[in-house]
Amino acid sequence: MGNSVSTPEKLLGAEIRRLRHEQGISQEHLAAKIQFSPAMVGFVERGERTPTQDFVARCEAALGARTLQPLWGECAPKNAPRWFRPWTKIEAEARTIRIWEPLLVPGLLQTHDYARAVLSAEPAVSRERVEELLKARIQRQNVFDQPSPPVVSVLIDEGVLYRPVGGVAVMHRQLEHLVEMMARPCVTVQVVPVAVGATAGLSGAFALAQVAGARDAAYLDNPINGQVTDREDEVHAITLRFDAVRAWAHPQHVSEQVIREMKVKYEPQG
Repeated sequence: MGNSVSTPEKLLGAEIRRLRHEQGISQEHLAAKIQFSPAMVGFVERGERTPTQDFVARCEAALGARTLQPLWGECAPKNAPRWFRPWTKIEAEARTIRIWEPLLVPGLLQTHDYARAVLSAEPAVSRERVEELLKARIQRQNVFDQPSPPVVSVLIDEGVLYRPVGGVAVMHRQLEHLVEMMARPCVTVQVVPVAVGATAGLSGAFALAQVAGARDAAYLDNPINGQVTDREDEVHAITLRFDAVRAWAHPQHVSEQVIREMKVKYEPQG
């Protein structure tokens, strides 16, 4: 029992479960009251997911408690690099997210094993730090479990599909996951063919987000850290770049077929 509630996530989950049991309501009843799925409530109570602040606020309102926000504050967001934290907040509140990635599957769509392989490639990174960063990266994917998830439009270069990050088995599962995510009405993934040659996106990855009541924001990636900006001229320039890249992309149904064909090439042999 000693380690059963050893992490901030498990402490938070245990407190939600305790409050729920005190009031004699089921996970399904709580899920209906806060307008999240019963599966998400289960994940949080077991400490397997770090919820968004909105999830916690709804739980406090539904359970008549004020003990959850401080516990949430101790959870995984601190594991993300300091310079990236402003973007995780924007991402969690966004109505729409647009992403261009010329080298890797974007973090929002990465599997655990793919993300671990990417993070492990950093020079001199410790295993402990990899796991911390992995936790923060996977937590970002909670945006898809919100009652009204953002509309996420992703452009990836076809070369991403050819790079066997983590090995054959990891890539097979990653491409399978991409196809699964494309089945969601809020997610589109389009592949930009290698045959196009030079595009406006070859200089690096970036993302755009629209948040209700706030200025549009952009995130620009680089090898050391990233830049988050809401300057109108910079966001406008990145938007033009995204639209220029998207003009060369396969439509969604063709992109899905391209991904499925590549997935077959990573099928386990024998």
